[in-house]
Amino acid sequence: MKEAQRYLITSALPYANGPIHIGHLAGAYLPADIYVRWLRSIGKDVIFICGTDEHGVPITIKAKNENKTPQEIVDRYYKIINNSFAEFGISFDIFSRTSNKIHHQTSSDFFTKLNEKGIFTEKETEQYYDEQENQFLADRYITGTCPKCNNNRAYGDQCEKCGSSLSPDELINPISALSGKPPILKKTKNWFLPLDKIQNEFLNEYINSKKDWKPNVIGQCKSWLNEGLQARAMTRDLDWGVKVPLPKAQNKVLYVWFDAPIGYISATKELLPDTWEKYWKDPETQLVHFIGKDNIVFHCIIFPAMLHSHGDLILPSQVPANEFLNLEGEKLSTSRNHAIWLNEYLEDFKGKQDELRYVLTSIAPETKDSDFTWKDFQARVNNELCSIVGNFVNRVLVLSHKYFKGIIVHYDISNASDKIILTEIKKNQIEISKLIGEFKFREAQSELINIIRAGNKYITDNEPWHLIKTDEKRVGEILHTCLLITHGFAESALPFLPFTANKIFDLLNTPSKQSIKSGTQLGSPVLLFEKIEDSQIDLQIEKLKQKSNVKIVDVVKEKAETNNEIKPNISFDDFIKNDIRIATIIEAEKVENTDKLMKLKLDTGVDIRTVVSGISHCYLPEEIIGKQVCLLANLEPRKIKGIESKGMILMTENNEGKLVFVSSTDKAMNGATVR
Repeated sequence: MKEAQRYLITSALPYANGPIHIGHLAGAYLPADIYVRWLRSIGKDVIFICGTDEHGVPITIKAKNENKTPQEIVDRYYKIINNSFAEFGISFDIFSRTSNKIHHQTSSDFFTKLNEKGIFTEKETEQYYDEQENQFLADRYITGTCPKCNNNRAYGDQCEKCGSSLSPDELINPISALSGKPPILKKTKNWFLPLDKIQNEFLNEYINSKKDWKPNVIGQCKSWLNEGLQARAMTRDLDWGVKVPLPKAQNKVLYVWFDAPIGYISATKELLPDTWEKYWKDPETQLVHFIGKDNIVFHCIIFPAMLHSHGDLILPSQVPANEFLNLEGEKLSTSRNHAIWLNEYLEDFKGKQDELRYVLTSIAPETKDSDFTWKDFQARVNNELCSIVGNFVNRVLVLSHKYFKGIIVHYDISNASDKIILTEIKKNQIEISKLIGEFKFREAQSELINIIRAGNKYITDNEPWHLIKTDEKRVGEILHTCLLITHGFAESALPFLPFTANKIFDLLNTPSKQSIKSGTQLGSPVLLFEKIEDSQIDLQIEKLKQKSNVKIVDVVKEKAETNNEIKPNISFDDFIKNDIRIATIIEAEKVENTDKLMKLKLDTGVDIRTVVSGISHCYLPEEIIGKQVCLLANLEPRKIKGIESKGMILMTENNEGKLVFVSSTDKAMNGATVR
């Protein structure tokens, strides 16, 4: 993404019909917060926009079930969500509401402009109608079987199992969510956005121009475009939402996916009433949406189509959507209460915001679905935050107080080993910044921990506890270097672990962006992190079992046991039919319109051949050139996406579920037989 004069960052508007859970955090809010905090730290002009979506049909359903008004529901959950985000450290510049007057006016004005430009098509169509409840049914009021994956709990607008966007007439055996009875079709007039026309005029070129978007995002967009878009109604027969600003549209409201993204605009107006236009109308502004994969079609196709039709507003520059986060091996489900709610976590683990931020970033579903387990949470906190980060910082402060009464001694960097380690740390910091700019937050955080790993090695190699007897000056130099490492870590940790970083700045008595000065009095040593006890984890697992009625297993153990199940015996004659050889990757490129496929050209020592492999979600083409692999060379060729693939490379998975190559540990000759 090119350098921008300013940045407008948004996170998907959460529905105000329930609290925030960790899947929401991992998908849209924590990555955005990391990115925004980083932009601020490097002096960029940036605003961070979000708010609750308060017009969705799930809200009206919840209100009906609880015998309350929709306003009562959204008021309750706005408070819970807003407070949770604030306590967790999500640093929105504004957290607004789509029920606010400014949003209703902005959405009405937007619709009016498109209507006056002749964008909409008025059509009378047959819509599902519940005779018992005497009302038309919004998409979410209709359930049925998904035509694509056979999930029998799909909604009229989307299947949450396979992620497909649907229309109610596509559902098999539709049922009204209000009465539980099959609805009838009844004629009604609505205003349609002609996405088929906009696709040809604009969307095809727009999506094809996004060469730097994540493969999972581009893949889903192109899948939609390849199928061909259809006109979609932007109005609904409901009484809860933004009223359609037309005399002939009584008892109609704007489609929630029309008004919700306009919430980004109305919130910006609310935040900056006099200067909002420079963030929405100046082409020097970069608009970046952080969302989950279920929102890709709305933010990458429908909202850009709306913005393009409007004509005066900028388009999204980046949409780094994440995949889904699962929980204890099962899909997160709000309806089954199979979730870890943020407000409950903050109550159960007081003061441990950074622990959850760290773990969720470590397992962020950036390229594929990932899994949160309580035991993995415990292991990462105890083994990485406590044993690596907390231990180093505490050790440095304890030694500084023990040998120099907690006062930073004067130091001119002249020792070669000190120069080397500080140069390494600077390289780490540069790499972290680069990775954040590329939306690779998992890798960036891993590089962050490498700073402390390097610090631990440095202090262990130099052994100041032995040197203090013979060379006090050198000990002062070593500890000064360790304090510089600690301060550098805190600076780079600010986007990821803001609470911890600020604790470190307080302990060092040196703010971010300032240099450590001799004579500064350090704070007393404290433990930055506490170990998570087994009893705490057992309590959370039991709590999850009871509220969701989902069987929780030790995922790591189960996976190991599964991998240890030996397949039935084969004969030696069967084995020697496999021709497995060493080959080298000489070219690699992603296969267009796919999420995982990569086209590889291999030098087998016998020939040059093409193999298609599903690894592009784990590797970039340029990072595997020259890699030696094991190739099943005599596998019958087959065409994959029109490409003839001659063979299969052998892969396995590491503990994080990433595909890794099966290859020789030493350099081998191409064509060498594996036996």
